[in-house]
Amino acid sequence: MRSDIPADYGNMLVTLRRLVHLRWLLLIGALGAILGVPPLLEIPLPTLPLLLALAVLAGFNFLTASRLARAEVQTPWMLTVQIVVDLVALGVILFLSGGAANPLVSLLLLPVAAGALVLAWHFAAAIAALAIGLYSLLAVWFVPLNIPDASRAASLHLAGMWLTFVVSVILIAWLIVRMTASIRARDAALARVREQALRDERVVALGALAAGAAHELGTPLATMAVVVGELDRDPVLPPAMRADMDLLRQQIAACKEIVTGLADRAGAGRLEGARPVRADEWLDAAAARWRATRPREACFVKVDGAGDAPEIVVDATLEQALLNLLNNAANASGAAIDVRLDWDAAVLTIEIADSGAGFPPHVLEQAGSAPLASGTGGAGIGLLLTHAAVTRLGGRLKLSNRAQGGGVARIELPLAAFAASGR
Repeated sequence: MRSDIPADYGNMLVTLRRLVHLRWLLLIGALGAILGVPPLLEIPLPTLPLLLALAVLAGFNFLTASRLARAEVQTPWMLTVQIVVDLVALGVILFLSGGAANPLVSLLLLPVAAGALVLAWHFAAAIAALAIGLYSLLAVWFVPLNIPDASRAASLHLAGMWLTFVVSVILIAWLIVRMTASIRARDAALARVREQALRDERVVALGALAAGAAHELGTPLATMAVVVGELDRDPVLPPAMRADMDLLRQQIAACKEIVTGLADRAGAGRLEGARPVRADEWLDAAAARWRATRPREACFVKVDGAGDAPEIVVDATLEQALLNLLNNAANASGAAIDVRLDWDAAVLTIEIADSGAGFPPHVLEQAGSAPLASGTGGAGIGLLLTHAAVTRLGGRLKLSNRAQGGGVARIELPLAAFAASGR
């Protein structure tokens, strides 16, 4: 691991758990070797001191497992101590069983490999230096094994070297594969966090631009309202024009309402005293407000949930997200739009379906995670803002195409998100 990447708490817990499991396996294997070698290979061993060393290491592993069960805070120093204990225990076992002449001496490489994978370079260097020191010490200071037959000793040594090689390859490969998988998972999580941060920055920038636009739009909207009023008072205005003037007055009023509530729709106006409302009533009211801004479009709301609709405290940005999807659907099809509301014990679902050409493949891939270029059928900035609003509430936005034609935008929101927004 590079020195500029600190070992985080979650990764250390996972690493320690793996070391504990691996240590139990090594203890079982060492116990079998200590008890099985003297009768099977007729090689005398200092059984009692070796069993005592295994008992101490087993006790240490039990204490480590207990600390992990209590989720106590772990640091790189503690992880280093764990590996150092393994090295020292292996050194004691090798000292009592032939020293560097023992073919199992290569097992000293396993703690070094583990340290190099999970620790910063200075900790890994210290562990490597300790392993070199132990090997050097075992070359000159050890309890020799009593094997009178030299040829048999050489055969046993070669067999032990083969066994050590096999065990080392398996364990090192296992360690590297698992540690590499953990590092890749961490990198993927960091990449997702960075992407989310970039999306949030874009949304914040759009919010700042929207606030400025709202301030600037106030004056021209007021001027348009005055001009419409003067034209409406003109006695020679044809009746057909008066109907158009009424429609224009309604649209100007709707624009004023949108501009006035722009700060709330950006998420700044979440009121402490907001009252819960039934989800179906809120959806009907939101659809009615949308029809007022687009009177020539048809929108049908269908409620499929069983029982009474849940009561929700609606975040203002959620209604804006719904309006964005309705506008996209109207722009894409120009025909009737179907809105479906459903729920269960945990999730509230809103589906908006149109009869247009459907979403292009690149829109389905991005799913609102980035703004799209103009000319994409109204699924650009609005879809990005919708994705941001739904994600902030802990939900998901899913886009798909229907077999019979048309696109479907599906919002899935946990009901707990509405309870949290109302506190």
